Amino acid sequence: MEIKSKLKKNKKLRQRGRKVNFEIRDELINLLKVNSYRRDHLIEYLHVIQDNKGHINEDFMAALADLMEISQTEVYEVATFYHHFDIIKSDQKKPPALTVRVCDSVTCEINGANELAQNLDDYFKGTIRIQKVPCIGRCQNAPVAVVKFNPIDNATLKNVKQAVDARDYLPSIPNYVDMEEYIRRDGYKLFEKVKNDDAEKERVLKELENSNLRGLGGAGFPAGKKWRILKEQNAPRLLAVNIDEGEPGTFKDRHYLESDPHRFFEGMLIACEVVGIDKIYIYLRDEYAAVRKIMADELEKIISKYKNSIPQIELRRGAGAYICGEESAMIESIEGKKGMPRLRPPFVAQVGLFGRPTLEHNMETLYWVRDISEKGASWFTSHGRNGRKGLRSFSVSGRVNKPGVHLAPAGITVKELIDEFAGGMIDGHKFHAYFPGGASGGILPSHMSAIPLDFDTLNEYDCFIGSAAIIILSDKDAVTQAASTTMSFFEHESCGKCTPCRVGTSKATKLMGQAKWDIDLLKDLAKVMSDSSICGLGQAASNPLKSVIKYFPEEIKK
Repeated sequence: MEIKSKLKKNKKLRQRGRKVNFEIRDELINLLKVNSYRRDHLIEYLHVIQDNKGHINEDFMAALADLMEISQTEVYEVATFYHHFDIIKSDQKKPPALTVRVCDSVTCEINGANELAQNLDDYFKGTIRIQKVPCIGRCQNAPVAVVKFNPIDNATLKNVKQAVDARDYLPSIPNYVDMEEYIRRDGYKLFEKVKNDDAEKERVLKELENSNLRGLGGAGFPAGKKWRILKEQNAPRLLAVNIDEGEPGTFKDRHYLESDPHRFFEGMLIACEVVGIDKIYIYLRDEYAAVRKIMADELEKIISKYKNSIPQIELRRGAGAYICGEESAMIESIEGKKGMPRLRPPFVAQVGLFGRPTLEHNMETLYWVRDISEKGASWFTSHGRNGRKGLRSFSVSGRVNKPGVHLAPAGITVKELIDEFAGGMIDGHKFHAYFPGGASGGILPSHMSAIPLDFDTLNEYDCFIGSAAIIILSDKDAVTQAASTTMSFFEHESCGKCTPCRVGTSKATKLMGQAKWDIDLLKDLAKVMSDSSICGLGQAASNPLKSVIKYFPEEIKK
């Protein structure tokens, strides 16, 4: 009797809000094509609606809530949290059938993104939607526009128009090492050896520990130590791979996945065997449509080859929320919720996905597992400069001749990186400043170009390397504008959970947009944000601001 009463009550709760349109409900059933509805798949279902209809209206949200047996409020809150869902009311005009997104992050901005967006707007005159968006992970080819799903590198009015006219809406798939070719190159031999040999499992773990490979998503926690901690947790244990590569200036993960994805997959499967993982969740940035196609195709081959002898793998789409690069926010998103960071403790290793101990890793960290295991920790640590050890994948963009991903020794200086790997500065541009760790890593002047680039080496300068995204500015770029652009980005991407970040980024953006900066007020605001925010977004958002005040006082209008 009590159970029936609860069910009746829950049904009434679900019925609150908009009346369900049963024609829309039937249409949605046909779109989703699932036998049972999972709460953690809410974002996946929203993607299906967005992809097929070009927007999500109130009727579809009401129908989805009814099918999933959750409240309409819950669906609405999740849908409106993520930037890639176009939510419209019944009386609102539908967005144009085609959207062209223009990246306006720092690197694209200094390469004419704002002018491009204006030119596109003037030309198309509202027939298609021109939308400025944060970084889309193609900084080496700035400025970049995306025609529906098709990224246009080095975008101009001409080549964007060509794509629109040709209805060229899908990304081209680059040449990459597929499973067949990877196996011909001795791929998966190490995984199969580890799978059948407990002693090999321990050997791989020790090599990883001795290499001191650290998390390459930005946090820098030792990978081997993380594996050791997870092994001690109670089963079942889960793996969550974070490929929500949203830091402006970063594109290394995309580079590796578009060239040699199975090196990552093998590292992932080895980690599962060593740690004892029961299920894998891969969280992929939604902007990476080509990568999504590659991964879906190649994962199907892996699952077919190994069948039930590997953990179940789920590939999940992000939905345009930078905050989901933070591990606990990503976990909330995988669970089908708003991507808001959790308070800690408990830590993800103890209570992560669905309340289970979770091994969380950046893609590139797992990418190096095979090489380190086969070649030994000594091979990895033999690389390095200025007293540092290991290799780093630097995403280099800005005013250099050869932007891109450059694999270089840990501890290399930015001057060495520019001269030896990035082809020097563009003609007519003099090296002026650099972001050593993407938008959140701070900004340093060119006369501080001899600092080794690695974990911990930048701390005393109130900067950090993060995911090793290096943005090079020249004497033709205003550092104050670059800092303002990053603060606007953080205001846009704040999840809103904590006041120091939500209000701080908004207030800082307004203050930095004024003709004259109130330095004392900005300093106080920056300190509150860094000291009091819950997660790394709010804590690091003020780093470029603090850098400008500290290292570029002559460029500030007072």
